[in-house]
Amino acid sequence: MEFVYPTFLWSLLALAIPIIIHLFHFRRFKKVYFTNVRFLKEVKEETSARSRLRNLLVLLMRLLALTFLILAFAQPFLPQGVKVKKGNKAVSIYIDNSFSMNALSQEVPLLELAKRRALDIVNAYGVEDQFQIITNEFQGKSQRLLSKEDALSDIEQIAPHPAVRNLGQVLDRQTQVLRDAEEQNRVAYMISDFQRNITDWDLNQDSLIDINLVPLQSVEERNVSIDSAWFEAPVQMLNQTNPLLVNVTNRSAEVAENIRLSLDHEGQKKPVGVLSIPANSSRVDTVNITILRTGFHKAVLQITDYPINFDDRYFVSFGVAEQVEVLSINESTGNRFIDAVYGSLPNFKVDNQRKQELDYGRLNNYQLLILNELNTISSGLAFEVQQYVENGGNLLIFPSAEADLTSYQAFLKTLGTNTLGTLSPTLRTVGAVNTDEFIFNDVFENRQQNLKLPTTQQNFPISRLGSRGEEALLSYRDGSTFLGKYSLGKGQIYLCSAPLDPNSSDLVRNAEIFVPMLYKTAIAGEGGEPIAYTIGKDEVITSEHFPVETGETIYRLRGTQEEFIPEQRTAAGLVYLGVNEQVEQAGYYDLYLEPEEILDVFAFNFDRQESDLRHYSEAELESLLIPGMQLIKASLNADFGTIIGERSQGVVLWRWCLILALVFLLAEVLLLRFWSK
Repeated sequence: MEFVYPTFLWSLLALAIPIIIHLFHFRRFKKVYFTNVRFLKEVKEETSARSRLRNLLVLLMRLLALTFLILAFAQPFLPQGVKVKKGNKAVSIYIDNSFSMNALSQEVPLLELAKRRALDIVNAYGVEDQFQIITNEFQGKSQRLLSKEDALSDIEQIAPHPAVRNLGQVLDRQTQVLRDAEEQNRVAYMISDFQRNITDWDLNQDSLIDINLVPLQSVEERNVSIDSAWFEAPVQMLNQTNPLLVNVTNRSAEVAENIRLSLDHEGQKKPVGVLSIPANSSRVDTVNITILRTGFHKAVLQITDYPINFDDRYFVSFGVAEQVEVLSINESTGNRFIDAVYGSLPNFKVDNQRKQELDYGRLNNYQLLILNELNTISSGLAFEVQQYVENGGNLLIFPSAEADLTSYQAFLKTLGTNTLGTLSPTLRTVGAVNTDEFIFNDVFENRQQNLKLPTTQQNFPISRLGSRGEEALLSYRDGSTFLGKYSLGKGQIYLCSAPLDPNSSDLVRNAEIFVPMLYKTAIAGEGGEPIAYTIGKDEVITSEHFPVETGETIYRLRGTQEEFIPEQRTAAGLVYLGVNEQVEQAGYYDLYLEPEEILDVFAFNFDRQESDLRHYSEAELESLLIPGMQLIKASLNADFGTIIGERSQGVVLWRWCLILALVFLLAEVLLLRFWSK
């Protein structure tokens, strides 16, 4: 047994007081009048014996009452295997309020159980202790200590939130507050389901802080989620069927059957199909969207799943332009074959400009740039084209037979592609088409048919450096590259080894190859605005910059429930918007300068990291504990407040001491009242 305030034990010296009273008070003599002296000796002996017994019992009751009263002030306790720290305490409590905590634990959501545990923890401490209540929101107010009453109030107001935090981030926040606390006794509690994908053990731990893990586990780990969606082609075409690919994941150990997938687009909700997904697997399904108008489009993909449903809807947004614009940058005049191809394609428009007359500020308006047989490439043009590609544009390069290789080599090196060798006058024939890549993947009905492939009278051999990440789309019979594809930033680069001039190549006369190549390079790549962003991950979004003639340009984002001004900066014809965790609800957010004019639409979805409900069991957590950490295990119906109280203060005995003191005082009163002398 130990004492919180052992100095009170010096008060036991006060036990001498009732002893002194006993010695001096009960030995006083009283006169007793009686009529018969015959019974004097008998009465005297009997009265003396009874009086001594009564007085001794009264003395014992007083000594015991005073002893237990002193012990109550000293606050004795029995340690329960954990070192009990005396004095006021600073207590930090983390309540995981991520969406995974909506899972059920015997009819009760884990978040509600976590809040009960947090309330029990606070109530187990004294009124003079200080508390930090922290959730995944990482609000500024959580970085200060609260009184017991305020802490209880804050816990009651906790609600689910989309933010996802690793335990290392949480512990850093707890440590910052506890280190600055005046109290020397510092304790941290982490109440969570301890999902595997958020529980990291590379922690910056303070040895002066006791860390307690309070695991909560759902009844069953079962969830199906829509993880992502993307268009097969980044540029969506008007009056055509555009395939939208959807990735649906079954995150349970059982087969997920009869998963109904639906699409809500243009105010019409229609079923897409019924999916059956093997255990712990994903399935990619195709949803065909026919676009009948230009402008901004909103679409929602949805499945039905219970009880975790934050990941059952996936919002997408995309814009459809009236025309796909292509810019051909020429040495002098445009190429009539390029003009003819795009002129025959609906919704395509090609602009021809000489390289000396380029308006670099408008490059981002085009989906494809074609460098049409330029003799030289200046450093200024090279820089602007590089920026264009990195921002998501597509670039198609046809070198000139009279190309200055020095300028080309410098240009291609900045793009990170393979380079061109000296012009070779050798007759060569293309022997292979990469039909697995987007440019040619759905062009030929029969991929085994004998195609008439291009022939070149002269070409620039393309180097073969594997580090450049080249993907050959058209290859010569000897395996060297005729048309290669490279990635740079968000954009794609297509490099041809031969000029378009019919004296160098018959590519322009080979419609089976030339037409789909021009068509699909204009709508290919990873460029363009994403169709969806992730809350908490994508903190910066981009859009075309729309400067105003007068006044200050201030962009605003407006959702269904909130509106705010994001951080903003402009560069190269684009505006970069920083949302900085201001987006909390999944859905659509309109960008505008004037409320009545929507400039862009962004779709935001909740982070799917929480969709994976797999967690560490109590046994696994116990095996992974590091020094300074403790695991608190308790059943659902356990008296958690008592468990915490015993861990933080031991088995408290002062209440029993006070009760016993009152019992012995009552016994003294009864002895004096009913035991006559």
